[in-house]
Amino acid sequence: MRVRITVAAALSAALSLSLAACGESGDVGSSGDETVGIAMPTTDSPRWISDGRSMVDQVKGFGYGATLKYAENDPKAQVEQVQAMIDDGVDALVIAAVDGRALTDVLRKAKSAKIPVISYDRLILGSPDVDYYATFDNEQVGELQGDFLVEQLGLVNGSAKGPFNVELFAGSADDNNTRFFFNGAMKVLKPYIDSGELVVKSRQTKMDDVTTLRWDGVRAEKRMNELLDSHYANERVDAVLSPYDGMSIGIIKALKAHGYGDGDRRLPIITGQDAEIPSVKSIIAGEQTQTVYKDTRELALITSYMVNAVVHGKSPAVNDKSTYDNGEKIVPAYLLEPVSIDKENYKRVLIGGDYLKESDLR
Repeated sequence: MRVRITVAAALSAALSLSLAACGESGDVGSSGDETVGIAMPTTDSPRWISDGRSMVDQVKGFGYGATLKYAENDPKAQVEQVQAMIDDGVDALVIAAVDGRALTDVLRKAKSAKIPVISYDRLILGSPDVDYYATFDNEQVGELQGDFLVEQLGLVNGSAKGPFNVELFAGSADDNNTRFFFNGAMKVLKPYIDSGELVVKSRQTKMDDVTTLRWDGVRAEKRMNELLDSHYANERVDAVLSPYDGMSIGIIKALKAHGYGDGDRRLPIITGQDAEIPSVKSIIAGEQTQTVYKDTRELALITSYMVNAVVHGKSPAVNDKSTYDNGEKIVPAYLLEPVSIDKENYKRVLIGGDYLKESDLR
């Protein structure tokens, strides 16, 4: 059963487990010789740069060495990087997969070498050799996006009846998180689509119809242009479900190219994810409307506790043992809770929580 948990409770449980893993009340570090291999997908996204930096800092804080590699969204390159880490004898692997299905063979080699594998944020698919998964409540991410759309349109409190035009976007088809994000959002949106209060003019309501390879903003911009040209020559789009900030920025570019944001022709409600600086600036400017904040510092910390436990042959704390089926096994997971961010709360949550500085947003 999936259990939602606060960051404070998560860290408390993970710390207790990590202390137990070492068998001492004060020493949660390594013996000084262990190294963690960290494989991240790309430097194209500020989010992944931050994740990589946080993971290195956290595992070093435990006394481990760290090898950090970025695959620049090339699945083959990531396989080669992971293989090199195995050959170098790392003591644990932390992997945010480019393609969740591309790592099966190389993880079999990790298993043979007795190297534990922790899947970071993106679930690795099709492999029995994934030991644990650290992530956020990915379905809740989609729910927050869907809730925000219907609330802002006035459908929840009855202040507006619609119909309103909405278009749907999803992330990369090779990322398992895409399904959770989309399903979470559609859990909220589908009843309104079925009732006619929300109308998808393109009729593209299935996830397979709306995925965006590699979460690419340029591809999202291109598709938004096509949707506007084909279905909105004489009508207005009122809301856009976008699962990720980088895509949201591309979608906004397409909307602006079609006259949205000029004069009285306001931009639609546009969601996002990751609280990236360009999107937070866009929210402040009244363009993008919302993003979902996932404090990746806490994800890196939880993951480092997992690493510390498995390196010592212990089982780390998890709070979900049923949701994440990768096609070969149910992967035990630790879920953190995401937070919806808009113009009203970004200062309190992002700046007040030291995730961003005021100077970052100038």
